[in-house]
Amino acid sequence: METINLTEIGARVRARRKGLGWTQEHLAERMDVSSQMISCLERGVKSIQIDNLVRLSRALNISTDYILTGFQPDDNPDRLAERIARLRPEHRKVVDALVACCLQER
Repeated sequence: METINLTEIGARVRARRKGLGWTQEHLAERMDVSSQMISCLERGVKSIQIDNLVRLSRALNISTDYILTGFQPDDNPDRLAERIARLRPEHRKVVDALVACCLQER
């Protein structure tokens, strides 16, 4: 069985939170927990309860698998949507046309 590394979990949470431009306080508010809980989690000094893991996953829009193991499936539609959203408008039109073409082939 794989060992869960609290420090690595904390680093993934911190990286995602900072990537979203959020403070620990903002994330805590979104989860309805204390900012101290977020701080302890990010420093890897405290594990997370299952219900808080689910709330954290939803707040950060990442999978619980990624939080716990660092594994992010390549076929995650939310991740793909985030990447497409960062494209310039002309490139989004190309992706949209490609998706439309693929859907017609069904």
